Amino acid sequence: MDALDGIIVFTRVAERRSFTAAALEFGVTPASISWTIKQLEARVGAPLLARTTRSVGLTEAGRLFLEQVATGITYVEAAFEAAQSLSAKPKGLLRLSVPFVARTLIEPMLKGFADTYPDIELELIFEDRFVDIVGEGYDAGIRVGEMIAEDMVAVRLTQASPRMVVGSPSYFAQRGKPQRPEELGYHDCINIRLAGGAVYRWDFVESTSESGARPFSMAVKGPVIVNEPGASLAAAQAGIGLAYNIGAVVEPLIRQGRLEACLEDFMPSSPGFFIYFPSRKQMLPKLRAFVDYWQRSTRFNKDFRP
Repeated sequence: MDALDGIIVFTRVAERRSFTAAALEFGVTPASISWTIKQLEARVGAPLLARTTRSVGLTEAGRLFLEQVATGITYVEAAFEAAQSLSAKPKGLLRLSVPFVARTLIEPMLKGFADTYPDIELELIFEDRFVDIVGEGYDAGIRVGEMIAEDMVAVRLTQASPRMVVGSPSYFAQRGKPQRPEELGYHDCINIRLAGGAVYRWDFVESTSESGARPFSMAVKGPVIVNEPGASLAAAQAGIGLAYNIGAVVEPLIRQGRLEACLEDFMPSSPGFFIYFPSRKQMLPKLRAFVDYWQRSTRFNKDFRP
């Protein structure tokens, strides 16, 4: 037993004035309790308990030691109870690192999640930089599958979907739809500046009979540069220009008639969103509740496999 175990054993013997009663509580033999106390006394450097064949009492050193450790033991036991309560039901602070591009997926489910799990305090940090979720105190992160480290456990949240170039109906009515990516040079495009400072290049793929699928990327130009995809979609809905995003994010806006797609034959696939964390052993009920609620509340639930 380590030092803390020895202290807890000592307090139980001191409270009950009995090695046998303490042994019954811990499920060990009285000899094991006696050995633990002797080890603690050796570390303290003084006898803590006075033993006879009929009774057990505290020495002067034992009384002083018990007075000093009693409050600390109370806090330690309370800490155990608090941690165990988190593993029993969904509760506590749930901190998630979320990319800006996933905002339109998460925001519609926030009210329902809060109503369903009132004991969970959900903290969402929207950011696109690389995040050490363990070192920075996150419970988990959400990212596109291709951006997750191999040593993480990843649980799929959305299925793979194509990337999309989208614009508002009013923009297309005025400017028309490009038929090939090269025609984007004649259109206003909404750029996104990445966390590292570079401007995101739009990815495409073209199928040819000679070489099969040919991936390529393009730099585009336009009147607006933003630092997160949600702002680019807002600008596109306002008719400012064309935006580039993931199909899972854009499709709800297309169904609502707020955006339309173009260049569908040239769009590469996105692997979808995953929630990731270091170990399945660390998937406390609060995190499992979030994943399960996402499963129930999105149209991707039929293919969900934890």
